[in-house]
Amino acid sequence: MNINDELELIIDKLVYEGASLAKYNGIPVFVEGGCPGDVVKAKILKINKNYIKAKITEILTPSSHRVKPFCPIHNVCGGCGWQYIDYDFQLAQKRNIVEETIKKITGESIEIKPVIPSPQTREFRCKLQYPCTQTKVSKRLIAGYYKKGTHEIVNVKYCPIQPKIIGKILEFIRLKVSEFSISAYDEKRHKGELRHLIFRYSKSENTCLIIFVVNDNKLTDKFKKLAKTVMDEFAHVVGCCINYNMEKTNLIMSNDTRKIQGENFYYEKIGDITYRISANSFFQVNIGSAENIFNTVKKIIEENYEKPKILDAYSGVSSFGLWLKDTAQSVTCVEEAPSSSKDAIENVKLNNAQNFTILNGDAKQIFKDLIDNGELFDVTVLDPPRKGCEKESLDIAIKLTSKAIIYVSCNPSTLARDLKYLHENGFSTKYIQPVDMFCHSYHIESIAWLEKKNC
Repeated sequence: MNINDELELIIDKLVYEGASLAKYNGIPVFVEGGCPGDVVKAKILKINKNYIKAKITEILTPSSHRVKPFCPIHNVCGGCGWQYIDYDFQLAQKRNIVEETIKKITGESIEIKPVIPSPQTREFRCKLQYPCTQTKVSKRLIAGYYKKGTHEIVNVKYCPIQPKIIGKILEFIRLKVSEFSISAYDEKRHKGELRHLIFRYSKSENTCLIIFVVNDNKLTDKFKKLAKTVMDEFAHVVGCCINYNMEKTNLIMSNDTRKIQGENFYYEKIGDITYRISANSFFQVNIGSAENIFNTVKKIIEENYEKPKILDAYSGVSSFGLWLKDTAQSVTCVEEAPSSSKDAIENVKLNNAQNFTILNGDAKQIFKDLIDNGELFDVTVLDPPRKGCEKESLDIAIKLTSKAIIYVSCNPSTLARDLKYLHENGFSTKYIQPVDMFCHSYHIESIAWLEKKNC
C-alpha cells in the first residue's frame, strides 16, 4: 500500500473526535465523513504502523442511516460534522463510543444507559463564539466557524443550530463594523481590532448579551457607537461588553471584560430556577439538555440519599447546587472565578435558597481547610472541564465524600481515566448516563454515579 492508493471499505462505526472506522486486512482505517454501513472508495492520506488515514472519493453504497444535511454549508463548516447521519443513529453511536472508551481505559464493563436525546436538534445553541477576519479588498467582516481542520473562517450567514435572532444581529453587526471602520483581526500578523464576536443567548427570555473581543487594551469610540447602534436596533440585546485580549493565544477571552452599554449579565430560567449569568461565567450551551442533566443528577440523589449534605465542587454560577437545594440538607459551593461566584451569590438570593454556603477563592486551599476542619459531605458533584480532574482534585473528593460522587463529564476519555483512579481508591461506578448536549457532533456529556465501597 502507498499514499494515494484507493481502498474499498465498509464503514464499521464512528469514533470519538468524529472520524469513522473501517478495517482493511485487519488494519484500522480512519475515514472522515463515513457513516456505519457505507461501502466507499477511499484514498490513503497517511500510513502509520498501527493505522491508516483515508479520504472518501466515492460512496459506492450509502448506509441506510445516511441523510441529507439540513445546513447548506455543512460540508465546509467545522461547527458540527454529523448532520449526514440520522439523529437516532447518532445517539446509538455516541453510546457505543462511551461504552468502548470506558471499557478500554478502566478494563471494566460498566452499565451505559441509552443516550438522553436533546429536546431540540435545531436552534439549540445558546452560546456562539465567532472568530473574525475580513476580506482583503472590500474589508468586509467575515465571522463564522473554522473550516474543518484549518484556521480558515467560514462566513456564517445562516446557522440552523443557533436561534434565528442571532443571525439577524450578526448580519447587522457586519454592516455596522464596516460603517464605523472597525478592522477585523489578522491572526498571522497579530493586527486588527475585532478578534471574536460572542453571543450569550437566553432561551427563556429571548434576549442576548454580546461580547466584542478586541486586540486592544482600551475602549474606543467606535465600539461605543457600535454597542449603542446594536442596542437601539434590537430590543433582544440586554447589554454589550468588551473583552480585552492582546495575547498571541488560542484563548478566546481574557479575564478582563468591561460593560459598554446595558448589562454585563443576562438571566436564564430553567424550571423554577432563575440563573444570572455574567459575560465571563460558564453555563451549558444547550438549555434543554442542561435540564436533562440537572434532573438526572437530582433523581440519583433523591432516590438514594435522604436529605444529604452536598458539595458542589467547582460550582460556577451554582447551576447544580440551586437545582438540588430542595433535595439537600445543605449545599456548599466552591468556585475560584470571581464572576461566577458573584453570580452564584446573586442566584442564591434570586431563588431564596436558605441552606447554601458559597466559598470563593483558591479552591485547593478551600478544600484543604474543609478537610482540616473535619467536614464530610454525603454527595459530591464534580463537573470539570474537558481535561477532566487533576489527581489532587480527585484525592480531595475522596477525602470529603462519605457516600457518593456524581461526576458530570464532557469527555469520555478523561472520564474513564478519572473513574479508574476513583475505583482504585474506594469507589465503584453504578452506571453512566450519557446526555446529548451538542447535537450533530461527536461531543457527548456523561453522568457517572459512583458510590463508596462498603458504604
